[in-house]
Amino acid sequence: MSQEELSKKIIEKYQEDERMMIRIFAQWCTNHDLDAVTLYEQAYPNQGKNTALQEALEEMLPKEEASDISDEMLLEVLQFFGNDDLAFVVASAAEERKGTR
Repeated sequence: MSQEELSKKIIEKYQEDERMMIRIFAQWCTNHDLDAVTLYEQAYPNQGKNTALQEALEEMLPKEEASDISDEMLLEVLQFFGNDDLAFVVASAAEERKGTR
């Protein structure tokens, strides 16, 4: 495998993993009746519309059919991808949600 092919494979794998991270975030929001777009915009107000997030939201399972995604797991995934601003917003939303129970 050439260096160019290897680089392409690495980039494709990272993009695939990033799409999975977005789907996990979107499903967590769906599971907890939170607006993923609003949370994303709070974290990244100047970024504009995230098409990958919109696509993920179209594929979400109803919360009754979806697997549970813990707050901690989502935070770890977001931080792994360097989405610290979004992780902060998610942590705040999770704390707020727990406070209203």
